[in-house]
Amino acid sequence: MLYERLDSSREQASTRLAEALRERPGGRPQAHTERQATVTRYTRQLARYDAAEDGLCFGRLDFDDGEARYVGRLGILDEAADYAPLLVDWRAPAARPFYLATAASPEGVRRRRHIRTSRRRVTDLDDEVLDLGAVDGRPEHESLTGEARLLAALTAGRTGRMGDIVETIQAEQDQIIRADHSGVLVVQGGPGTGKTAVALHRAAYLLYTYREQLSKRGVLVIGPNATFLRYISHVLPALGETSVVLATVGDLFPGVRAARTEPRETAEIKGGPRMADLITAAVEDRQRVPTESVEIPFEGDVLLLDAATCEAAREKARDTRRPHNQARRVFVREIIDTLAQQYFDHLGADPYADDPLGGDDAGVSGGNLLGDEVLDDIRHELGQDIGVLAALDDLWPVLTPQWLLADLFADEDLLGSAAAAAGLRAAEWRLLLRPDPHGGRADDRMWTAADAPLLDEAAECLGEDDTAALAAAERRRRERIAYAQGVVDILTRDMDDDPDILMVSDLIDAERLAERHENDDDRSTAERAAADRTWAYGHVIVDEAQELSHMAWRMVMRRCPSRSMTLVGDVAQTGDLAGASSWDRVLGPHLAGRWRLERLTVNYRTPAEIMAVAAGVLAAIDPELELPRSVRETGTSPWQLAIEPNELATELAAVVASEAADLAEALGEGPDGGRLAVLVPAAMLADLHPAIAAAVPGATTAGDDPELETPVAVLTVRQSKGLEFDAVLVVDPDRIITESPRGLNDLYVALTRATRSLGVLHTSPLPEALGALKPRTAVAEPAAR
Repeated sequence: MLYERLDSSREQASTRLAEALRERPGGRPQAHTERQATVTRYTRQLARYDAAEDGLCFGRLDFDDGEARYVGRLGILDEAADYAPLLVDWRAPAARPFYLATAASPEGVRRRRHIRTSRRRVTDLDDEVLDLGAVDGRPEHESLTGEARLLAALTAGRTGRMGDIVETIQAEQDQIIRADHSGVLVVQGGPGTGKTAVALHRAAYLLYTYREQLSKRGVLVIGPNATFLRYISHVLPALGETSVVLATVGDLFPGVRAARTEPRETAEIKGGPRMADLITAAVEDRQRVPTESVEIPFEGDVLLLDAATCEAAREKARDTRRPHNQARRVFVREIIDTLAQQYFDHLGADPYADDPLGGDDAGVSGGNLLGDEVLDDIRHELGQDIGVLAALDDLWPVLTPQWLLADLFADEDLLGSAAAAAGLRAAEWRLLLRPDPHGGRADDRMWTAADAPLLDEAAECLGEDDTAALAAAERRRRERIAYAQGVVDILTRDMDDDPDILMVSDLIDAERLAERHENDDDRSTAERAAADRTWAYGHVIVDEAQELSHMAWRMVMRRCPSRSMTLVGDVAQTGDLAGASSWDRVLGPHLAGRWRLERLTVNYRTPAEIMAVAAGVLAAIDPELELPRSVRETGTSPWQLAIEPNELATELAAVVASEAADLAEALGEGPDGGRLAVLVPAAMLADLHPAIAAAVPGATTAGDDPELETPVAVLTVRQSKGLEFDAVLVVDPDRIITESPRGLNDLYVALTRATRSLGVLHTSPLPEALGALKPRTAVAEPAAR
């Protein structure tokens, strides 16, 4: 019955989509926009039906009163039975008992059934009887919902793509997913607690519950890097949501691709709060007052622009408190008024002087023999004069964020001046210096991820120079009116000139018809939001939020003025030097305590044996940090292997080949055959990857933007953030620690990526925090294939 209804809905959506695609918009206004909206709606419906095909129904609730309620990926109604629900959407309030009911609090549920399917075939059932009247004595956080289904999902091989957890959401996760959307919710959770999955499912839940509100403004999900975004990209479409914007911090400034890397120390300075003052000072430094009077040739005369005039004009422009490019109009007006009056007075002082502008002595203004109309003409001519414009551009130039920062970072004098105003020491601001390889032309590929918040800050200080934009908008408006007039003329061309006949021109004129199409935009909400720096999202979700710097937070807060946000992370995993050591410290300047904290305490991913090793590193980071408790043991102990430095590449390649073969034997070949990660110090990546690639031909990936579809991925620790793998090999933990002032945090991240097994290879004595590792004496030969 469910699949019959699904097929019927899919057929209806396909028919409507085909009709919309065949339709030729025309006639009434906005027909094209309505057609595009129809195409988008039914395309998304079909995508959702396809995503729901595998795992359409995954649960059943049997209540004490005899009611049976099925739970699935989407809601389906029975049209033949007065639209009674055949299947309840997992996000609907009626589905909550599936995730929350326990033996202690059954919520009227007698039995909960977990249904496993492969496409349209049921492969397994798992029943939980909840009318026992008492709990089983286990701690509350170990009372798992659908334990068999959950453990099956946890032990399945990784695929290089994150899957949804809609079938296995646990009670503490459900509370966060369904929390009120208003305000800022911070979710603190250790490794493997499902922070990312919870955040994505929360996005789907909010879009379902507050569809009318959020569909207009959109939801933004921010992740740590492009690899991570690819890793999670399938989750929301599988949950029926395709309109969410996925971005990194480096993507949030439209038109800029943060392609370059830079030292951590430089990124730390760029992320600090003093950079806002530095950018403000850099903008003010471009609002100049000449030390000597500027001579401007004009109409055979020489006009003098003195420092006092420029100072007065600058102060008047600054007093408007408008951004630099918008305040420039005030500065320009004041300067041109002064120059015009100067030239006007000069002409009027000689009654025999010819009028070079062709003005008539139509009146006397302030004793001058020339009229006010002449003065207006002079202003106009000055505003078009090349010499005057050049002087104005030198004193108060029109700036873009890219040009401002490119010039600033390439010019030692400019940077030193702004840095002094911001309180940066010479040793700090010199780290920001970099040559401009484009000769003053800001290239949008020259930026780093830490530059994006600075560009955004500069955009706030500069504002838009909307003079050209307004002129272009007016030109487009006139073109629309002309086109609309042509349409009206065509529709009335063959009509008799009879006053009793109602014509198109009687109902609407060309200007009103053009206005109907003024805001037509075929792009989706997500597409328009991603291209607009000033877009205000309805909700923002930040994953790995502990990594954001002060300047990045300023940028993110601008994207959501309503402060409806979900921030997930773990301060114990902070790797960026400009990142968070505590939530209060990093959020205080932006939210002043107006946020609430929830915790995820159960580790679903990492086995207890691995977490016992990671516990030593966590204690070294901060003894007060709490280790999330694992729900399972695998019986496989993590190991360590000492290797001579000159043999590292060879031995590591042999270990990788052996581990990859073991995974393939345990999980099988193909896309679901499991994933092995080799996590290495950043400085060793280029040296170690070739040997591994030779040992496992065609099965490895590495680089700045690695794919996770191959069985083996060679990554730095920073690239592995937020990811999970079946097996992990950590190389030279001592060097991982020394590569960064937060090296222990990086090591903690590396140790907690595995779902099955962990090995550590080292060329120097192990850090004391890894004392729980057991030695491995030899490298097993790869299994025969």
